[in-house]
Amino acid sequence: MTSDGTDVTADRNFEGWRRERGEASMSDVHASVAVTRSRSAFRRALAFFGPGYLVAVGYMDPGNWATSLAGGSRFGYALLSVVLISNIMAVLLQALCARLAIATGRDLAQACRDAYPRFLAWPLWLLAELAICATDLAEVIGTAIGLNLLFGIPLELGVIITATDVLLVLYLQNKGFRKIEAFIIALLGVIAWCFLIQILMARPDWGAVIRGFAPTTEIVNNPDMLYIALGIIGATVMPHNLYLHSGVVQTRAYGHTTSEKREAIRFASLDSTIALTLALLVNASILILAGASFNATGHTSVEDLDKAHMLLNPLLGSALAPTLFAIALLCCGLNSTITATMAGQIVMEGFIDIRLKPWLRRALTRFVAIIPAAIVTLLYGSEGTTQLLIFSQVILSLQLPFAVVPLVMFTADRKKMGALVAPRWISVIAALIAMLMIVLNLKLIIDVFSGSA
Repeated sequence: MTSDGTDVTADRNFEGWRRERGEASMSDVHASVAVTRSRSAFRRALAFFGPGYLVAVGYMDPGNWATSLAGGSRFGYALLSVVLISNIMAVLLQALCARLAIATGRDLAQACRDAYPRFLAWPLWLLAELAICATDLAEVIGTAIGLNLLFGIPLELGVIITATDVLLVLYLQNKGFRKIEAFIIALLGVIAWCFLIQILMARPDWGAVIRGFAPTTEIVNNPDMLYIALGIIGATVMPHNLYLHSGVVQTRAYGHTTSEKREAIRFASLDSTIALTLALLVNASILILAGASFNATGHTSVEDLDKAHMLLNPLLGSALAPTLFAIALLCCGLNSTITATMAGQIVMEGFIDIRLKPWLRRALTRFVAIIPAAIVTLLYGSEGTTQLLIFSQVILSLQLPFAVVPLVMFTADRKKMGALVAPRWISVIAALIAMLMIVLNLKLIIDVFSGSA
C-alpha cells in the first residue's frame, strides 16, 4: 500500500512492468476530487470536467501564436488544414493518455520509468526536460511580451514577473485543485471572446477559410511551408501535454474496479475532446486573423507578436483590436506557465522519482525556465524573439516521437493495460500518427542540413 492509499499489488496482475508504480503522480492532489456515485451519468461526467482544459492551454500557448501568425501572414489560410489535422492527432493522443493513467495508475513518465531499463528511461527523461524547457521559453517570453504590450513593462522585467505564477499555483492549490481548473477555464473564456471580436472586425473571406481546411501537397513540397507546418504541429501536439494529462486526470477519485475505470476513461476522453475543440477554434482564429489582416493586405512577413499588435489598429481601423490581442496573449502566457510548471513536476517525479515539497518543486521548475528566457531576452530583446518562439516549437515537434511512441506501445500492450487495453483500431491509427511525425521530422532535418529550409 502506498502513502496515497493505492494498492500497488494490483500491478502484479500486469506482467509487462519491470517495477511497481510506487507513490502516485502529484500525490498532494491525487484522487482529491470526488466522483459522485449519482445515478445520473451527466452528474458523474461533470466530476471529470476540468483536466482537459488544463491540457487545452498547451494547445494555444504563445509559441503557437508565433507559428500561426507566421503561417497566416505568409501563406494565408493554406495551413488551416495542418491546424485541423494536428488537433485530430491531439484528441486521439490525449485520450490514450487518460486511458494509460486510469488503467495503470501511472502517468506517462512513471510508465517509461517502470517499463524500460535505466539506459533507455534516462535519455527519455532528458528529452522530456528539453521539451519542457522549450515550452517554458516560449511561454515566459510570450507573457513578458504581453505585459510589455499592455502596460509598457520592459521585457527583462516582464520575464522576472512571470516567476510570481508559482505563488498563484500554490495559493489556488491550497484552495483545492478545482480552483486551479476554474481559474484556467475563466482565462480560456477571455481568450476565446477576444479572438471572436477580432475575427468579426477582420471580416475574412469565409469561402477561402473553408478551402484552407482541405490538405494540399504544397505543404510537403514547399520547405518553408513545411517548416512552419511542423512548428504548428509542435505547438499543437506538445510533448509536455502528454505527461501533464496522464498526471492531472488522476486527481479524480474514480474508483478501482474495471467498470469504474472504464467509465472514467470515457468521461475523461469526452472532457479532453470538448476542451481541444475549443483549442482548435482559438488556434484557427489566430491563423485566420493573420491571414485576413496581414496576408490579404500584402503584409506577408508579419511574425513578431509586437509587430502584429502594432499593425492591427491601422489595418482593422479600431484601437480595441490590438488591446484585445494583448489581453489574449497575456492570458495565454499566464495559463501556459502554470500548466507547464505542473508538467515539469510530473516529469521530475515520474522519471527520476525526486520527491520535494510542493512549493520547492514548483519554484525549481519555474526558476530553471526563467534563466534561459532572461538570457535570450537580454541578448535579443523584442527583435528575434519570434524566431526563437518558432524554433522552440520545431524542437517540440522533433521531440514528439519520443513521447508518442512509448504512449502508443504501452496502451496497446494487454500485459500492461489488462482489460482496459486500447482497441486495436485506435492503436493502429495512433501508430500511423507516430510514423507520420517521424517521416515529417526526418524531412525537416534533411531540408535544414541541405539548406532548403
